[in-house]
Amino acid sequence: MKRIDEFPTNELDGVKYRIGRVMPFGAEVIDNSTVNFSIYSKEAWSCELLLYHLGEKEPFFVFPFPNEFRIGNVYSVMIFELDWENIEYGYRFDGPNDPSKGYLFDKTQIVLDPYAKLVSGRDEWHKRTYPDVQFQHRGRIIREDFRWEGDKPLEIPMKDLVIYEIHIRGFTKDKSSGVKRGGTFAGVVEKIPYLKELGINCVEIMPIFEFEEFLPGRPDDEFCNYWGYVTYNYFSPKAGYAAAGKNGLAADELKNMIKQLHKNGIEVILDIVFNHTGEYDDYISFRGVDNRTYYVIDENGNYANHTGCGNTVNCNNPIVRNFIMDSLRYWVSSYHVDGFRIDEAPIFARGEDGKPMVCPPLVDTLANDPILNRTKFISEGWDGDGLYTIGRFPNGWADWNPRTRDTVKRFVKGMADNGPALISSIEGSPDMFPNGAPDSSVNYITSHDGFTLYDTVAYSRAYNEINPFTSGMDNFDNCSWNCGAEGETDDPEIEKLRVRQMKNHIALLLLSRGVPMILAGDEFANTQKGNNNAFALDNEVSWLQWDRLKKYKDLHDFVQRMIAFRKEHPVLRKSDYFTGYNSSGYPELSWHGEKAWEFDRSQPFLTFAFMYSEPAADFGTDKDSFIYCAVNAHWEEHTFGLPIIPEGMQWCIAAYTGDPENKCAGNICCDNVHIMPRSIMVLIGS
Repeated sequence: MKRIDEFPTNELDGVKYRIGRVMPFGAEVIDNSTVNFSIYSKEAWSCELLLYHLGEKEPFFVFPFPNEFRIGNVYSVMIFELDWENIEYGYRFDGPNDPSKGYLFDKTQIVLDPYAKLVSGRDEWHKRTYPDVQFQHRGRIIREDFRWEGDKPLEIPMKDLVIYEIHIRGFTKDKSSGVKRGGTFAGVVEKIPYLKELGINCVEIMPIFEFEEFLPGRPDDEFCNYWGYVTYNYFSPKAGYAAAGKNGLAADELKNMIKQLHKNGIEVILDIVFNHTGEYDDYISFRGVDNRTYYVIDENGNYANHTGCGNTVNCNNPIVRNFIMDSLRYWVSSYHVDGFRIDEAPIFARGEDGKPMVCPPLVDTLANDPILNRTKFISEGWDGDGLYTIGRFPNGWADWNPRTRDTVKRFVKGMADNGPALISSIEGSPDMFPNGAPDSSVNYITSHDGFTLYDTVAYSRAYNEINPFTSGMDNFDNCSWNCGAEGETDDPEIEKLRVRQMKNHIALLLLSRGVPMILAGDEFANTQKGNNNAFALDNEVSWLQWDRLKKYKDLHDFVQRMIAFRKEHPVLRKSDYFTGYNSSGYPELSWHGEKAWEFDRSQPFLTFAFMYSEPAADFGTDKDSFIYCAVNAHWEEHTFGLPIIPEGMQWCIAAYTGDPENKCAGNICCDNVHIMPRSIMVLIGS
């Protein structure tokens, strides 16, 4: 016996239809040729669904929703006998138009479904599929039938992650990457062996939700919204990042990338942008569907700007809150995403009036959601209007830690007054996360924002003249020092110092408690030629220059060894702030000056040491061991006295940033070690 909703009850212009199911929102394939369409709009007077044959300028079917097809504020219809794989669709809404009150309905505008699972119009990177028509961003319909073959989110403990931040296009676009399908999801798959060999077990991917790459007012020049922080659809992957995007297969290509990463033990965290959208003066989606619901509107009908990017999203509006939850659930359930990095996350803590909330319902809902409660959430804990939420979201959230970034850079370049703050960073920043744990802190030296690691040691100021707009980063403190020459140099001594300084940054990052994040390419000294805000540059400035891997192989090998070292020693990855005596009879984490056990952490300094004790009984390792790290950020050599460790144990060198070819690894040390200027030595006692 057939269900009553499995056959049509009406027909219009040869198209068969019936009243639809109000949930779920979006376009859902019911069987081989039936599609259910459902969309919400609180304040519209009427709604029309428009269906297009793929690639056609004009719709072949326009369906005005009758009043009985609206339940509450949801319009739904079930259309039968559709060749849905070759269909594009959009909506037209009529309603009040009073900009002074935030009403922007325009019945001449065709808009994208906010819940569309695939979008056409930008199927190839920086190309318009429909340059001569008003309706450029069109919904596509997909079936959720990807073969996952038993895959699911990996659920690696947060404390064990080594995160690697990548941009899908920039990671493999340059021909030096050696991949066949550069700049795509498929290109990342080709680089998985490299990631695995390096020791990476998590990639944090810059925005891949569908976004508008054309810059406002500059539609045809070489610049673009390269970074992607201008999302206009939160359910569809960026088709221009897929080698098969023009064939409508971006979703499958992305899912395959995630599946292949998971097969190799690598998690996927997506950088997502819910604080503002890429919809500015044009009608793309939200402003034509329900402007006053999706955006924070002031008393004059203008968009609030709490992000520095305009059109702040109304995240704690109940409808938008559900929209965000639906999006995140979808990416976890349908794409097996392991976590999210929330761009300008304080927007999740702002109310419908834009003011900070004490108990924001969106944050509480995320913390208790049955689908997302094992999903990782990483916050960028500041917004463009000065709200700061680092350490203030519920347990289980982590935060990018900009203090670690700046403190390590300043200390390594020789600023002694940053020493005390560095001590806290190495501990995992307990002062910043009093209710959390070390894995609440995502420690990083560099990210897409600011200088690369090489540029941090090669440039003393930013070079942003090529950027299309005033960058806003020209006066940003990059905490950099060029080591004696600005930019690239042939001076061998400066080059040696730069490599040593890069290793110093990496050593401090990977020996600190917390979760380390490395910017892609830093392991082989990738450069942006001093540009610290290349958000609009789709060229060699932003693309990784893989040919530098050969020149800086020593640096790459050092990073690889330090990642492996971190994985071998669970004491570095503790999930609590315990610093007392463990079963070794020694403090689990202790601080030393040039004389063992003598150190004042409250005063400025450029030399210090720290030691972890790692008894097998406490950490499940093969044997007891001690890790001692001597740090010399001074421009002169210093001698460090080594702590006495239990009888039968001896100190040997594990890594030394002053040793270009790792020749001294394994050398036995007795009472003291001599550390050359601006160098770090790591020793193992066993």
